[in-house]
Amino acid sequence: MSFDNNLVSVQHLTFSRGDRIIFDDISLGIQRGKITAIMGPSGTGKTTLLKLIGGQIFPDAGTVEINGQNVHTLARKDLYSLRRRMGMLFQSGALLTDMNVYDNVAFPLREHTKLTESMIRTLVLMKLHAVGLRGARNLMPNELSGGMARRVALARAIALDPMMIMYDEPFTGQDPISMATLVQLIKSLNTILGLTSIIVSHDVHETIAIADYIYVLSHGNIVGQGTPEEINNSESEWVQQFMQGAPEGPVHFHYPAPDYIEDLLTFDKD
Repeated sequence: MSFDNNLVSVQHLTFSRGDRIIFDDISLGIQRGKITAIMGPSGTGKTTLLKLIGGQIFPDAGTVEINGQNVHTLARKDLYSLRRRMGMLFQSGALLTDMNVYDNVAFPLREHTKLTESMIRTLVLMKLHAVGLRGARNLMPNELSGGMARRVALARAIALDPMMIMYDEPFTGQDPISMATLVQLIKSLNTILGLTSIIVSHDVHETIAIADYIYVLSHGNIVGQGTPEEINNSESEWVQQFMQGAPEGPVHFHYPAPDYIEDLLTFDKD
């Protein structure tokens, strides 16, 4: 993969939680205008990587650059300015429950711009129309289906016309129709708006359908990378176990532990 056209560049990133190494000297690039997928089994740090890219947490070593800016050396004001250009679709949707659909989408515009309410109205209706929910503007979050709530969250994520969007497990808990709609929306919005998208997911079929490039993570390392075709044809046992959903392979079901019988017979005073 060429690193000449990267919007996001992660170099030699190391991050740990206590004694557990989440990332061990990994490097990857997110190309401008493309949809890049970060995939791998649960617990491999996919969401943690998004937090590192967004500057919510700091690495133990290495750098994360967005548009040439080192995220973790920016002053708070500059970091907040950069974040306004980064949309985020949370796994839960994270809609504000005491606001209707319209006000949820209007919220970032009211917080971060000095636009008139008339202009905000125009922009909100445009964003809702883009996700097919202009007619749902007066509904409350508890009146929305799971798929509708995710689409409202997507409208909010693009409210400030960001240069990139990060999607955290966007397909989780969706019925087949809602999932297909989201897949189509992510692809079309990325093309129409000229976005750069990062999708964290373990939904293989849906993610491969729209990704331009894929990284597969496991045990703190990148165990596979390439186009969807290259990933499907990978000779890596790690990659093939994940892509095929095989129960047997390098990724084990059991968390590392002492011998089972010995553990049962040993009294642990702690």
